[in-house]
Amino acid sequence: MTSSLHRGNSENVDGKALPEFDICIVGAGLAGLYALYRLRSLGFSCRVLEAGDGVGGTWYWNRYPGARCDIESYQYSYSFDDDLQREWKWTERFAGQEEILSYLEHVAERFSLYEDISFGHTITAMRFDEASNRWTVETSNGPICSARFCIMATGVLSKPRDIHLPGMETFEGPIYSTAYWPSNRIDLREKRVALIGTGASGCQLLPHLVDQVGHVTVFQRTPNFCVPTANAPVDPAYEARWQTDYKAIRSEQATTPGAVIFDINPRTATEASESELRAEFERRWKEDGGLNFMRSFSDLSRNETSNALAADFVRDKIRTIVKDEETAHKLTPYGYPIDARRLATTDREFYSLFNRPDVALISVLEEEIVSVQGHGIKTTRQDYPFDAIILATGFEPITGAMMAIDIVGIDGIPVHEKWRDRPAAYLGIGVAGLPNMFLMNGPGAPGALANMFSSSELLVDWVAECICFLRENGISRIETKKASQAEWMNRVQELGEKTLMWKAETSGYVYINAARERVFLCYSGGFPEFRTVLSDVKANNYAGFSLVP
Repeated sequence: MTSSLHRGNSENVDGKALPEFDICIVGAGLAGLYALYRLRSLGFSCRVLEAGDGVGGTWYWNRYPGARCDIESYQYSYSFDDDLQREWKWTERFAGQEEILSYLEHVAERFSLYEDISFGHTITAMRFDEASNRWTVETSNGPICSARFCIMATGVLSKPRDIHLPGMETFEGPIYSTAYWPSNRIDLREKRVALIGTGASGCQLLPHLVDQVGHVTVFQRTPNFCVPTANAPVDPAYEARWQTDYKAIRSEQATTPGAVIFDINPRTATEASESELRAEFERRWKEDGGLNFMRSFSDLSRNETSNALAADFVRDKIRTIVKDEETAHKLTPYGYPIDARRLATTDREFYSLFNRPDVALISVLEEEIVSVQGHGIKTTRQDYPFDAIILATGFEPITGAMMAIDIVGIDGIPVHEKWRDRPAAYLGIGVAGLPNMFLMNGPGAPGALANMFSSSELLVDWVAECICFLRENGISRIETKKASQAEWMNRVQELGEKTLMWKAETSGYVYINAARERVFLCYSGGFPEFRTVLSDVKANNYAGFSLVP
């Protein structure tokens, strides 16, 4: 098939030829790779622009020791190609960063995707021209291409939080970030290291860091619930079932709330005896850990009383494992339900590390960081000498990557201004004022509440069918209606406020603006319901959008 939209050249403001494409895809992660595969197969000329030097998105950048997925490997993979599913063999139940990256590199190679990807391009600005109905995409070196449509596959977790401690520029040792971990091996032997942050990255890194350094001091703001994954080599019987029954398994996946099959105990915690509760929690902790821990009973994520039982079990574990009472108290999470913030999972024991003499813990709520100095960190209590600092301070989830680009559509308002008070996107896909631009897992999509492979495939397929519809019907522009966007985000907020996730003051699911107003960012109605909504919108000729001939 040949695209009805041409690939050619136009002139930019300097009179130089600017490559033209039907579709520009920003980001070569999970969604970006599949978008290229899908849209190219439909005859569209595509160009992927990627900031890194390789494919993989989050799994390209987050190379820190211990980085690992919390969804089982065979489920956390593409389903669009039967041969790919049969051929690829995962080695671990929960794949690590290196294996996931190898898988994505294999996909790019197998389907000849590299030829349409340009690496090393950090997008700084995007401008929509109403006369031509085209986007001009720019880097710091100026315009790089023009496209009729743009797909923003920028990732849910791709823009690290901007952390600048006073005096950081004076530190004489190296400063590393888990979000931009170097590809070469770091030698920290005998070094005194400050690890700032105990979110998902910090909890995964610490068990792999302790034996590589002389001493590590962990700076913690909010204690996290951390559960071991019980990771192991893939069971041959499990693998065999996937090889022969993957279509049925994928169908089952699609019926679950997060497009992930869990071993869910059908009983509720409220109907179990105290001994039954402890026995099931213990079994999950030791044998079936990670996110499966929250499936110990069927009501842990929706019943606050039952949730508190699971939270108390983990708190008891911390007090039992950590010998020093004061340290155990600092590590114990209170004030929010377990799993209201993304549950941290590790392939090695986390809490017992704080029994070691070469590991120390500082709560910045009790002992605030004042400044970074040439040879260490000054707190409100004392000066600590360090040879290296590691920032495990997380991301600006969902909104960060888009807001970092100066994107201006037909209304002249940049996205970072549009979203300053209340990030919004209709279906998590379209933003009012940004014609012919499609977001992958933007505000209002399931985002981190669903399997990113499954949600990316769903969204890409929907966008691909939409663009084909526009082509076949001679429609040059699709615009999100403001009213539809507002109604959708109100629905997302309404659903979110009914969940236990809303009870965590801060999390990756909630955006907090300057007025301290909280906006729930993820559609929590479940993956099947979201798929039905997308299907209904398509069946009604893309209701909620304006189509301009």
